[in-house]
Amino acid sequence: MPYEDIAFDLADGVATLALNRPEHLNTFSGKMGVELADAYRRCDADDAIRAVVVTGVGRAFCAGADMSAGENTFAPQDEASFSAAAMEPPAWEVRKPIIAAMNGHAIGIGFTLALQCDIRIAALDHKYGVVQVRRGMMPDGYAHWTLPRLVGMSRAAELLLTGRRVLGEELERMGIASRALPPDEVLPAALEIAEDIAHHASPLSVGITKKLLWESSALSPEQVEHRETALHHHLMGGPDAIEGVMAYVEKRRPSWQLSVGKNWPDWPSDEE
Repeated sequence: MPYEDIAFDLADGVATLALNRPEHLNTFSGKMGVELADAYRRCDADDAIRAVVVTGVGRAFCAGADMSAGENTFAPQDEASFSAAAMEPPAWEVRKPIIAAMNGHAIGIGFTLALQCDIRIAALDHKYGVVQVRRGMMPDGYAHWTLPRLVGMSRAAELLLTGRRVLGEELERMGIASRALPPDEVLPAALEIAEDIAHHASPLSVGITKKLLWESSALSPEQVEHRETALHHHLMGGPDAIEGVMAYVEKRRPSWQLSVGKNWPDWPSDEE
């Protein structure tokens, strides 16, 4: 798919997806959703991609919904085709780590999309918020599920029910962002994390760990133990389990052989 509302770059195992409507502060369009979803599927399928960074071109990450249609911005949609998810798949379904480099304002759907990522880095003096209740709408993009996972029910309620905007520093204090940095340091920091994963972590191990991590809050300790054990059996004795140890002992960069595309396990279930 040719991209217009996003830009795609791949270098040294790291895919950088940049929301690319800078003249509109990267406000979210239908085309952007289609293109970002396509890029996510590409990142999931391509074993050359080890980690993903999502950022924005210009001075914003994503300033929310495109409201250029004025009073028709939130006009009724076809009930059979409309989804408040805005795009599929969500970031947590991609079997590669996704880091949101929120280089500027992330408002509304711009912020809820970032909440789906595995790691978030925020810009210190820029604004973030799920503001939909202040626009006569309600939060979207799975925010009722992602935000309580990150900050608990009370703080999630405060942010979702007030629609207030917070600065990057407060995002870091809440634990929503791993770091809050000056805007020009956000993307380099995200790339550094992504490159570290791409260079040093087994792609299959990372993909399995990510999937189980996102599942874990809905599982009992016994269910987690069952999945961890089954997935250990999938990895133990394999070439990456050997290579990881030998690379550490020999003080060299590992050369991984397994991938999520070719070696993904049958996912354990509680019925087994």
